[in-house]
Amino acid sequence: MNSLSNTSRALGAAFLFQAITSLISGVFLLKPLIVPGNITYSMINISNNVLRVRAEIVGWTVTAFGIVVLSALLYLTLNKQSKKIALVAFGVRLVEATILVASRMATFALLLVSQESVKAGHPAYLQSLGKLFYELWDLAITLDMAPYALGATLFYYLFFKSGFIPRWLSIWGLVVGLLAIVGILFSLFGYTVPIIVFLPGLPFELTIGVWLMVKGIRNGSETK
Repeated sequence: MNSLSNTSRALGAAFLFQAITSLISGVFLLKPLIVPGNITYSMINISNNVLRVRAEIVGWTVTAFGIVVLSALLYLTLNKQSKKIALVAFGVRLVEATILVASRMATFALLLVSQESVKAGHPAYLQSLGKLFYELWDLAITLDMAPYALGATLFYYLFFKSGFIPRWLSIWGLVVGLLAIVGILFSLFGYTVPIIVFLPGLPFELTIGVWLMVKGIRNGSETK
């Protein structure tokens, strides 16, 4: 029988919470304000949408909290499969959350410089500062994906090993994690990686979140 424990429901809710907050923060707030290749127009948009930028900072901070809670619940659920692997996965996901929060300083600095640049008529030195903070913000996204990809892959391996969820679902998670690792490696070496490499992560987190809330954690012998 399915075990609809409080832990599995909480784990499912944590997956959904983290997926939804990261979607809102990453897609609908600051990113649409950026004009590729034009820092001046980007800074004008940022200066004219202060609440959206502040919401992005809050949103990613809340997402980081969600990552910590999710990782703790994953560790509690999966550490019996391998305490060392679960602990490493938990640790690198904490690094992910830390990078996420720390990188908001670059976002806040970009907001302040953008406001000053608009007031001052876009002098070159403020545009240079704005470009620097934008590049730091953009770099933080790549750096943050590295611990996410490693931690997620390790946790989904433990899910596969445990048999707590259907094999197809745990294999999907492993593919998501491994694709992200490959994509990050190529990004760090200067290659442009299509966004489709990272997209399967969101539907997976939504699917596993709903599954755990509705079906719960299963016995290995029941999972096919």
